[in-house]
Amino acid sequence: MSYAIYPSLNNKVVVITGGGTGIGAAMVEAFSAQGARVHFLDVADKPSLALVEACRQTQYEPVYHRCDLRDIDALQRCFDAIAQAAGGVQILVNNAANDDRHDVGDVSAAYWDDRLAVNLRHQFFCAQAVVDGMRKQGAGAIVNLGSISWHLATPNLSVYMTAKAGIEGLTRGLARDLGEYGIRVNCVIPGAVRTPRQMKLWQSNESESELLGQQCLHARIEPEHVARMVLFLASDDAARCTGRDYFVDAGWYGA
Repeated sequence: MSYAIYPSLNNKVVVITGGGTGIGAAMVEAFSAQGARVHFLDVADKPSLALVEACRQTQYEPVYHRCDLRDIDALQRCFDAIAQAAGGVQILVNNAANDDRHDVGDVSAAYWDDRLAVNLRHQFFCAQAVVDGMRKQGAGAIVNLGSISWHLATPNLSVYMTAKAGIEGLTRGLARDLGEYGIRVNCVIPGAVRTPRQMKLWQSNESESELLGQQCLHARIEPEHVARMVLFLASDDAARCTGRDYFVDAGWYGA
């Protein structure tokens, strides 16, 4: 299968959070293949370094930055270092998240605060870190990653779904506030993506069959399918797309 090449992405400085594994890694590979200058943030050293090695033959080798996004000061220092090394960030992909399951009765105030920091708070502060540079350029693209989970009311994910619902509100707010500077902000909402982490949640053939039966397209979504939507929204081809949600879920209407 062949995919689109977006000339407008060539040489663009792209930052991807949570880029070391899963959907994030697919986006690092996809942007690198477009000739973009990719910087990605993660805390998983081994897979992140392996990803850099795998992309060595691209026009620009992606750069891995170890950063715990819960630490806002560390986050800011990381973005400052990227700006100093590569110039202004032109595309930001807020991808990092963690969908740990939890029972309502087990949630403490500390757990709540940590999960919101992991899944929502950093998206705002990463956007804040790139806004000044994008304003100076008069353009920019921010793509936030949401989740199908809260649209389906998935069980044992109430805190995670709160954060992911908030991302859609954040997207609209940023799109309104930043649009006058030519900065576009959109949200991509993946469905049941076949990543190693997610496949652990679907252990049996029965559960896999049930999931596919709820989708209009009876095929699993691969990380590259999400990456392709992000490429489009980051490119000039999406020049009049902002403040909207884009589902990559194979038409999943779960019970």
